[in-house]
Amino acid sequence: MADTGQRAGASAGRAYDTGPSAWAVWVLFAGVIMIMVGAFHAISGLVALFQDEYYVVRPSGLVINMDYTAWGWTHLLLGLLVAGAGFGVIAGQIWARTLGVILAVLSATANMLFIAAYPLWSILIITLDVIVIYALIVHGREFSES
Repeated sequence: MADTGQRAGASAGRAYDTGPSAWAVWVLFAGVIMIMVGAFHAISGLVALFQDEYYVVRPSGLVINMDYTAWGWTHLLLGLLVAGAGFGVIAGQIWARTLGVILAVLSATANMLFIAAYPLWSILIITLDVIVIYALIVHGREFSES
């Protein structure tokens, strides 16, 4: 059989479109992780608001000097925003991907500042934030095209 230069399934005059790659699933994963990280932030915020003696580091031991009530509100509000953006990412919204990257950077920064109070937890959340940023920046467009 002679090679016509066309791939199977492609019509004459149109480029062969493979659609989104398997990596597009990373964006769905990022949306789910954003919802989970948002819930984790909200729980940390509620703990800081209602039982601030749970954290063993005094506020003066944090990177910036703040009381745990302020940290509680910061984590609670950030958590609600991250979870909301996660639902938007799953729905394929461009604004949610943009907001998701911004909030993941803020989440990682907030946890870096909170690392003296709860180091392992903060490192876990920072790691998840980096995965979310990667998925949204590198593969976000593929997910919205699917």
